[in-house]
Amino acid sequence: MFEGLFQPMHLLIVAGIALLIFGPKKLPELGKGMGEGIRGFKAAMQGKEEASVLVPTPKTTEEKL
Repeated sequence: MFEGLFQPMHLLIVAGIALLIFGPKKLPELGKGMGEGIRGFKAAMQGKEEASVLVPTPKTTEEKL
C-alpha cells in the first residue's frame, strides 16, 4: 500500500507545494518547531523529567541594533 509513497518525485512535489503555501521565510521556522516537538515527544517517551528543548526568547529592540 505504501511501497511507492517516498519516491523522489513525490517528495519534490510535496516540497514545492509546502513552499508555495508557507513561503521560503516561514519554512525554516516550521521545521525548527517540528524538530523541537519531536525531541520533546521522544524525551517524554523515555521518561525524562525535563526535556532539553530550547525556548526562543523574544528579542528586544536594543538587540536588533
